[in-house]
Amino acid sequence: MFENIIGQGAVLQLRDDIMSGRFAPSMLFFGPGESGKGSASLELARVLSCEDKGAWKCPCSSCERHRYLQHDDLLALGKRPFSSEIAAGSAAFLRNPSVLSSKILFYRSLRKLQLRFSPVLMENDPKMSKFASNVQSFEEKLNELWAFNSESFKQETLEKLCASLIGDALVLENEGVSGNIPINQIRSVSWWARLAPSGKRKTLVIENAENMRDEARNSLLKLLEEPPPAVSIVLTAKRREAIMPTILSRLRPYRFLKRDSESEKEVIRLVFKDSRNENVSETKKSVLTEYLESFVVQNTGKLYPLAAWFIVSLARIAALSMKKLNKKPAGITAALGERYAPVAETLKLERAVKSASVIKTVCAQSGNFEDDSFSPFMKICLDMLCDVTRSSGSPQYITYNDIFKKHIGEAVSSVEILNIKEAIALESLFYNLKKAIIEG
Repeated sequence: MFENIIGQGAVLQLRDDIMSGRFAPSMLFFGPGESGKGSASLELARVLSCEDKGAWKCPCSSCERHRYLQHDDLLALGKRPFSSEIAAGSAAFLRNPSVLSSKILFYRSLRKLQLRFSPVLMENDPKMSKFASNVQSFEEKLNELWAFNSESFKQETLEKLCASLIGDALVLENEGVSGNIPINQIRSVSWWARLAPSGKRKTLVIENAENMRDEARNSLLKLLEEPPPAVSIVLTAKRREAIMPTILSRLRPYRFLKRDSESEKEVIRLVFKDSRNENVSETKKSVLTEYLESFVVQNTGKLYPLAAWFIVSLARIAALSMKKLNKKPAGITAALGERYAPVAETLKLERAVKSASVIKTVCAQSGNFEDDSFSPFMKICLDMLCDVTRSSGSPQYITYNDIFKKHIGEAVSSVEILNIKEAIALESLFYNLKKAIIEG
């Protein structure tokens, strides 16, 4: 029971509560990223549905379906970094295509995303219904992967299938999975939760539950106040304090701590069957996060030129403001303009001389970030800014790095955690960056 959750003490308490019959119907798993919260949620669903004693290799039909995330009694929603795990799973599978555990790893990573497009969730969500054809294509390729036989598949064919699945996953994740969990999804899962399970027990998993709109929180609260007897509800969050107090009071909390680097290297070695973990850099990020991010497929085609236009507009307006103040324009404004003006010009947009025009244009061109592209957009902007400061080699420019990181990090947090509107966060960011450049 929970043998597959490496280096995480929270599951020991969870196991004890289950074995003693004291487990709560609704729970909160909270802790930093890559601490095993999501994996523990899925394992909990398997254990509670097991027809025997819950061992990981239990041969019962319920456990078999849960291992492949195919059980009708499991429903999951909420955004998470699917693409990095999928890409890492694909790499592990292609290294060992004849090893069943590698196939299961890759298949599960894809199913975690596919679960977000369950018919239960799509039925009453107009935005998600637009991706019905994408979901169908994705499912057909998943079935092809499921039927994979190492003796009948050529390596080239397998590589093309994996690449195609990764490409489809990027589209579904970036455009089809909302960062803010909407009320219609909570209403759908509330209806589903009240239906009788096909097996012993249903499990509802809501990942990154802090990213719920107010109306969704209120709808979830009604479900938590009167939870159906055969349903377990698991919310995950990075911080316990990010959960609304009235919801938190109805959850039993389990704290997931940041795993030490040796435990994370063991995850990479045992789960991903990769020995490259010794070369992963030691940074503020976890070893496992660094490892997974190394596989991320960059898909910045639409956002890159818009980010360039944003940066060039920032540099131009900052330079104009300094001129009005009788100050010599900062060298970084010219450096940013020279680097990214050619890219920005491909959009054929009018030059903006006021910050309000910049914000209005970026929001219009991005569709008001409705596809949950604010965070990726911010990452591209940060990479652009830091590329210029690093390549200059000037200590004066390098000092801007921390300033850029600080303000962009605040903008992302305000949207993802505080649910501030993207336009407001972007306006505040533009003001702070312009002020930093002017003040030097």
